[in-house]
Amino acid sequence: MTGLIRREFIVNTPLRQAWVHLSRIESWPSWAKHIRRVELVPAGTLTAESEGRIHLRNGIRSTFRMVELNPDRNWKWAGQLLWLTIHYDHQFEAVDSRRTRLIWFVTADGAGESILGRLFTRIYERNLNTAIPALMAEMNASVA
Repeated sequence: MTGLIRREFIVNTPLRQAWVHLSRIESWPSWAKHIRRVELVPAGTLTAESEGRIHLRNGIRSTFRMVELNPDRNWKWAGQLLWLTIHYDHQFEAVDSRRTRLIWFVTADGAGESILGRLFTRIYERNLNTAIPALMAEMNASVA
């Protein structure tokens, strides 16, 4: 498995509130403008059986299935993109009672990993460069 992306940032939001905010998968298009819409199946709270069906603005669709769920600590899900399996790990750490560190790891494995992985990384990093500041602003405003 190849590590593609690691992003770490702090939000001015308590840990539990940060978890709840980010786990509202259907709301991601409010801060991740590259996403047209997301469906969580089953709808509602994240569970060990959750799937996220993501519809990107460029027309690509992908389904990600939960592979690990540790409430208020992390969740990992994985999904196919062409010949790759992309793994996303969303980690949460309390900095103090009012701030939370979010750490996102993206890894990949599969055929064409070296070429497709580099292309995916370039595109996804550009999306994250816009999405993370928007998420931070949204989360910080939610506690103001």
